Amino acid sequence: MTLEETVIQHGIDRDLDYVTYLMSDIRAIEDAGMASTISLCLTPYLSLYVYESSKKLRAADPRQIAGLSATVEQIVARSRHSLKLFDDNRRGIMGQLTYFRNEILTPHEAMFRGKNFLTRLLGDDLGIFRYNNRLIGTTHSISFNTGIESAVLLSQNGPAIKGIYEEYGHYFGTLGTRLDVPGKTFIRRLDPQAYSPREENVRSGRYYQKVFDGPANPDLNALLTFFQGLMNFAELVTIGNSGASEYSAFKIRFLTLYQVLTSLRMLRNDQSQTLTARSTKFLTSLVDAAESQLLLNRPARSFRNTLTHYNLVHPIDTTRVDVTQPLFGLVPIYFPAHTADSFAATVDGHLTAVAAGLDEWAGPI
Repeated sequence: MTLEETVIQHGIDRDLDYVTYLMSDIRAIEDAGMASTISLCLTPYLSLYVYESSKKLRAADPRQIAGLSATVEQIVARSRHSLKLFDDNRRGIMGQLTYFRNEILTPHEAMFRGKNFLTRLLGDDLGIFRYNNRLIGTTHSISFNTGIESAVLLSQNGPAIKGIYEEYGHYFGTLGTRLDVPGKTFIRRLDPQAYSPREENVRSGRYYQKVFDGPANPDLNALLTFFQGLMNFAELVTIGNSGASEYSAFKIRFLTLYQVLTSLRMLRNDQSQTLTARSTKFLTSLVDAAESQLLLNRPARSFRNTLTHYNLVHPIDTTRVDVTQPLFGLVPIYFPAHTADSFAATVDGHLTAVAAGLDEWAGPI
């Protein structure tokens, strides 16, 4: 194999191994509600593994991977691209706001509040999930994460939804993942008592008028709530003590932080968005922090692209790439002041800081 092929194969293998451990650990969670929430919050990352690995493996040899149905291929793509947030070339900020309104918010409201006068008056259409009393997801954000059209997801058609995830399982299974391998992921470190098991339902129209930028920007607030859940999930749930050595867990945390910061910078720079002075202050603080600038510079984009797409980004000094080293030796190339472990510590520390900043900006709900 060439060095490029070796890097691609090692990245794919590590993610597939991690899926094996994740599935094993999720199956061991005794609280069914917690297991379901964690699984759904992980869906876009699993979709990322499927989408990107299948592209690389199909290019190398179309015969070696399981084919996905056309429907599930579209679902996987939507789920994977949900992680781009505002950094989506096809949608951008206004496109994401429109998509979230038309494809997520409106169908949920119609389903849970549009049936009759009483549900319109009293019905709630937004469920909130918390860990350590902090929001890690909502029914809106999880719906966006899955990539499944709201009409299907809200139909409660169990067999159809089960069939979608069986295709995920078949894909991973043909590449060697198993369910009988003892897990060793962050899930083993979770505290079941920290998961909020009680049902917490609110009316989205009221909730989104109270958080982040306030009543003038409910659709933007809905997307920012999605960002908040991603960050808190990455910080509270996926965090561990393994630093850069746990490649796939670090990948989840880094890509989440990178995409949220990139999106916040886009929002701060977008002249079409009229924000309150309070929101502008939070955005400036989050984007201009020294750690944010480190992660938003040009080399960070190349590092992000290798983690996302598996291949090396050229030009690069290939003599310094080493698949036996944490993160393949890429950190000193793109971030010369850091080792892999010091960079992982910086990412984890700033993940905590940005998550806290988003919680404060959202306000005490």
